[in-house]
Amino acid sequence: MSLDPVVGFFILGLAAGFLRSDLKLSGGLSDTLSIYLLIAIGLKGGIELSHASAAELALPILVAVLMSAGTPLVAFPVLRRFGRLARPDAASIAAHYGSVSVVTFAVGTSYLARVGVEYEGYMSVFLVFLEFPALMIGILLAKGLGGDTRWRVLGHEVLAGKAIVLLVGALLIGWIWGAEGANSLTKFYGDLFKGLLSLFMLGMGLLTASRFEDLRRAGPFLVGFGIVLPVVSAVGGVLIGSWLGMSLGGATLLAVLYASASYIAAPAAMRIAVPEANPALSIGASLGVTFPFNVVVGVPLYHQMAKFLYA
Repeated sequence: MSLDPVVGFFILGLAAGFLRSDLKLSGGLSDTLSIYLLIAIGLKGGIELSHASAAELALPILVAVLMSAGTPLVAFPVLRRFGRLARPDAASIAAHYGSVSVVTFAVGTSYLARVGVEYEGYMSVFLVFLEFPALMIGILLAKGLGGDTRWRVLGHEVLAGKAIVLLVGALLIGWIWGAEGANSLTKFYGDLFKGLLSLFMLGMGLLTASRFEDLRRAGPFLVGFGIVLPVVSAVGGVLIGSWLGMSLGGATLLAVLYASASYIAAPAAMRIAVPEANPALSIGASLGVTFPFNVVVGVPLYHQMAKFLYA
């Protein structure tokens, strides 16, 4: 079966939520699991980064970031014209879809490991660089260059947020100590990764089920948008990955990143910078539609896209 078993735990959580089961994960456990995943992903990327040169990574990172900026720029006019959304709402949703999801990336790496496909270990570096630009573009789309955005507060919220701090910190630790120095951590952050990811996915299923009221408010247009845009973005990710000379697995993960939508960093940033935007619309689309679509259907689909191109 092509579906990764960790996705089965997401579906279990989703079903439990719809059945109104008393199953729940405490907030403390969810936070601990998210910290573990961020460190594990960052540490692995840092170890691989220790084998690569800065010159080798500069062009792929620059191209990937520049091309990812196209997502909010394309999404915004579509949301305005066809979705008939107010400017703040369209800009906020565009920012969510231009940013990335660490959990979707984790599911992508888990899937590739299960099917035995290798990928560039430094892919987690892209997580850091793809997070911030789309948020800035979304704010500029909402307010323009002369807006009253509190850039210092916003910058601190994003750059000092848990995701960036842990990813960058773990990347640096893995890079400085390398594979040999970090060997003692491998069993905990490597061997247990899928098991703890399955627990986190169970919690994500419960959370997604709880946000379906937001999805109903989002309306049918945003449901379609939340499926079509990720697929289109994934095609771009595969093409860019191929052009950059990435492996099949690397192109697949770049497609997964491009197709993902943020539901952690982006809501926090938009709350500060664009408070007039309705979070129910952006979170309803990104968490209620795109996240479940990506983890259940999207990741295997994007892998097949990459295989077709690389055949």
